[in-house]
Amino acid sequence: MDEPSLTQKLAAEALGTAFLVFIGVGSVPATIIVNGDAPFTMADLGMISFAFATVVVATVYALGHISGNHINPAVTVGLAVTGKFPWSRVPAYLTAQVVGAVAGAAAIIGVLGLAARDAGLGVATYAPGISPAQAFFAEFIGTFILVFTVFGVIHRKASVGFAGVAIGLVVFAAIIPVAPTTGASINPARTLGPMLVQQLAGGTVHWNQLPVYLSAELLAGALAALAYVAISRTRADNAPAAVPEPAATPTPA
Repeated sequence: MDEPSLTQKLAAEALGTAFLVFIGVGSVPATIIVNGDAPFTMADLGMISFAFATVVVATVYALGHISGNHINPAVTVGLAVTGKFPWSRVPAYLTAQVVGAVAGAAAIIGVLGLAARDAGLGVATYAPGISPAQAFFAEFIGTFILVFTVFGVIHRKASVGFAGVAIGLVVFAAIIPVAPTTGASINPARTLGPMLVQQLAGGTVHWNQLPVYLSAELLAGALAALAYVAISRTRADNAPAAVPEPAATPTPA
């Protein structure tokens, strides 16, 4: 009776991902626009990382009780691979996340105008000097750390009430070393949504890089989930669920 409907869950996933993209990704062109000709600094990277972290914390507490607040296909796939989420709902969740990412990216242009497009719209990309293998490894590591942490904070033995803070902090931390290589997308929906909107707005998009991002992020999500389950499983997890005893049958008089 108190369980949200699938429609409500999908709406929560779309909204959560839209918030993530608008605030997190939107902080990139906003920083570039405000800086003007000033060089990009470590302080700028820190503020962008903080923007991502704060919106993740906010959505975990605002939407987690509705949909689980995956807002990342890598998390959804990881949960499905380990049997913690039904595969039948994976396509719907992934679709909602991509729709939300597109909406969030469109909102960036709605707020900042075409200057956001000209500033790259925060599209995750790697420079010509970065090989596809290096980009794959960077996205894989960043996504692996994120999903591994997510599984840790939702574990039945984890400290209650700190999931949002922990996930926000790991997003903040992972972006710092990964962003100089790939922009630290670590989220397939966050990768795809801004690329689509940037293309529609007439900007430049390196579509040949998309398979590198998606394959690294989704593979990392699945392997991180399996790795956490492997190191955390105890005999209690392996024990079969208790079967309730049947009610006693009245004896005829």
